[in-house]
Order: sequence, then C-alpha cells, then structure tokens
Amino acid sequence: MLALVPLSGNWWGEGEVKFFIDGDKDLPTIAGTGTEDYFGSAWGIGQFNTPYHGAPTERKGLVSMYRWHIPDPVHFKKELRVTIQNIGYGPNGLYERSDDMCSTAYWYQKEPHKDFPKLPDVNQRVPRAPVMK
Repeated sequence: MLALVPLSGNWWGEGEVKFFIDGDKDLPTIAGTGTEDYFGSAWGIGQFNTPYHGAPTERKGLVSMYRWHIPDPVHFKKELRVTIQNIGYGPNGLYERSDDMCSTAYWYQKEPHKDFPKLPDVNQRVPRAPVMK
C-alpha cells in the first residue's frame, strides 16, 4: 500500500520501485519503470480497482494505491528492502520531489521466527516537523 500527498505541482509518478533482496547492495534484483506502472497503471493514474492492484483514492492530488503480489510473489530468505524514488516530471523534465508518502508492506512468513527488533521511539519515527496552522 502506498499513499501520497503531493506537496508541489506537476506529475509525481516517475520514480522507480526497487527490490533489494538477500544481500543486494548497489543494484536491486528487481527495478521498475515508474510508480504508476508498478501499481498497475500507465501514463498517469486514475481511480480503479482490480483484485491485485489499483488506486481506490485519486482526488484533489491525494492518491492511495495497492499491489498484492499473489500472482507474482517476491521470494526472499533473509532480507528484503523496497524503495520508491520520489521523482516527478515538470516543465523542465525529470526532478527529485519532496512529497508526503506513507507505505505499508505485508508478507507471509514461516514459523518459528526470531523476535523482531523493537521499534524506535515515536519521536524518532517522525520524518519531518509537523505543519503548524
């Protein structure tokens, strides 16, 4: 799941989705061609829903998207890191953006497993200062 609130105008969906699997460092095992492509759209994103991918919310710049890897699972044994570049397109071409994004990942896991590390304190998880009105 990915939710995005664009903080500047123009198109936001040019960033590659990259899967770094089991020790990948500089180069990912899987690299996509754009955020909207990864979530099952192309040449923009509009409101749509299918069983495995879609964008149920797309209005006034707010976007939520999902993709379930049921028909195309991403297998890993020890570690998985997924990144999304925040790249957009404007009058001067491609540029790095600064938007609000939040994501949630789900996975299937065999039991038993080691304990997960403790989450950082909530103050350490705030990505930027809140906007005061």
